[in-house]
Amino acid sequence: MRNYIIRRVILIIPTLLLASLAIFIVTRLIPGDVITQMVAEGGGTLSRESDEATRQMIEQRLGLDVPIYVQFGRWVTGIVLHGDLGTSLWRDTPVTKEILQRFPITLELGIFGMVTAMIISFPIGIYSAIRQDSAGDYIGRSFAIACMAAPAFWVGTLVVVFPSVWWGWSPSIDLIPFSEDPVGNLAQYAIPGVILGMGTAGLNMRYLRTTMLEVLRQDYIRTAWSKGLGERMVVMRHALKNALLPVITLVGLQIPVLIGGAVILEQIFCLPGMGRLLLDSARARDYTIISGLVLTMAVAILFVNLVIDLAYAYLDPRVQYR
Repeated sequence: MRNYIIRRVILIIPTLLLASLAIFIVTRLIPGDVITQMVAEGGGTLSRESDEATRQMIEQRLGLDVPIYVQFGRWVTGIVLHGDLGTSLWRDTPVTKEILQRFPITLELGIFGMVTAMIISFPIGIYSAIRQDSAGDYIGRSFAIACMAAPAFWVGTLVVVFPSVWWGWSPSIDLIPFSEDPVGNLAQYAIPGVILGMGTAGLNMRYLRTTMLEVLRQDYIRTAWSKGLGERMVVMRHALKNALLPVITLVGLQIPVLIGGAVILEQIFCLPGMGRLLLDSARARDYTIISGLVLTMAVAILFVNLVIDLAYAYLDPRVQYR
């Protein structure tokens, strides 16, 4: 197991290098120019010589006056040697500091969404499998399809707009820290967290139902029934553990989906997390923050995938990593 973990960690290094190169290039392909925006905010139009001089001065100050491969080399060197993701082009603050301030908010929202998805999908998926073709099964499957069909941004918009029109209620736009008011903090994250988890819950429900039906038809399950074991023992101890293996893989693949959903929901519910920072930085063409945020998300996804692979060895003794 230790050798496997070491190999996986070593493999992450070239993966992150290629990811960082792609991130760095793609962010600079975003339509628009940060220098033009800065000059325009200063009252210039880039039609006079003074504006061109201002542009050159800004480029030199931000280090954008050198070729892109030199900029990439400086960025990667700073990350490798100092753990420095660069400095914001607009606010002149360290990108690492900006991310550390926003990361707990996105993490809490993501955990809330993941826990919600599991709480909803596991009981319904298991019940639909053991009561196949019953009324409860049809209701559960219909609910799963409804969850998958309703986009998170659409549901979030409805939740914000209609209650404010009908009852004069709207979610708080000021962040409530957990350390100051735990109940208020959880209440603030409840609605966006549930909306974020609903989409993944629908997919998990259908997938878990399918895998449970397949496991329940295995010979060792029939043997367990023939021994007179109770339904709870057969389902929870013998069937569920094996049925969860494909579902765990699906959960790992849903991490990027949760991150993408958090980007939109943070904007809708005014949560100052990494997703909202990414949107604001994209509008401002703040390349260093965009690159740092996407690279941080890539590291998180790779780490979660490693944890998911290691969980296989716990759930299935036949899986051994050497």
